Amino acid sequence: MRFSFVLSEVLTGLRRNVTMTVAMILTTAISLGLLGGGLLVVRMIDHMRDNFGDEVEVNVYLNRDISATDKDCKQQPCAGIQSALSQDANVDDVRWENQDQAFDRFQRVFAGQPELLELTRKESLPATFHLKLKNPDRADVIVQTYSNKPGIDRVEDQGVFLERFFGVLNGVRNGTWVVAAIQAVAALLLISNTIQVSAFTRRTEVGIMRLVGATRWYTQLPFLLEAVVASLVGAVLAIGGLIGIKAVFIDNVLAEPIAANIIPRIQLWDILAISPILVAVAILISAVTGYVTLRLYVRT
Repeated sequence: MRFSFVLSEVLTGLRRNVTMTVAMILTTAISLGLLGGGLLVVRMIDHMRDNFGDEVEVNVYLNRDISATDKDCKQQPCAGIQSALSQDANVDDVRWENQDQAFDRFQRVFAGQPELLELTRKESLPATFHLKLKNPDRADVIVQTYSNKPGIDRVEDQGVFLERFFGVLNGVRNGTWVVAAIQAVAALLLISNTIQVSAFTRRTEVGIMRLVGATRWYTQLPFLLEAVVASLVGAVLAIGGLIGIKAVFIDNVLAEPIAANIIPRIQLWDILAISPILVAVAILISAVTGYVTLRLYVRT
């Protein structure tokens, strides 16, 4: 099989059906871009679980009276609460943070938001016991045990908030994949139609080639490669689009949560890591769709 002939046939087919080729490339690029976005969300969730999995705490917030008057937790009931927490079999470590320390930490974390700092008073931040548990799955036991004790305002499991946040990210991921699937169906239909139109416009020359002994694979391979090439161009556009969105949108809009280590930064490496998946999906979908179309609808 002459490679130069097959290549020329592929290029001819792409130029002859340029509008459908462009539509197929753009639809494939959008579909793969959405798929890549979902994969990036998955990587973000994995990074967050790695970063925060061992740092999740249970916070025991004390009431206003204790927070304002007992800075060193030497009086009752604060000292009794600290003793009970230290002796609890589920607690690995207890860290005391008084109101002044809580306010200092708040100012450091939100240093980039002066409006929020102006509106927040020190009295609104309670003194807190930060608990590191031996088994994070036992956090509900701590919440139930200490929620109603005298001097305690509330007990908060950070793991619950993280799971809710992960749930939101999972919802974004699932929604992105649904739209990507719809776009993928459109791409499949465009690939199929493009191959059919391309085969129809070259039906005479293909027929002559078959009469002189060309095999079915020899005549059908250019049509199949047209779909693969167009999908690969779409994959390259999708990867470039993800890099552009990261640089122009994500890094700017999420700058403050990223700086506060709330959300992990999406690195260029994350996009490069999922790029082979996008390329492989593009090749697989276009090749399978092209092969099925040629077998079912194109008699060449």
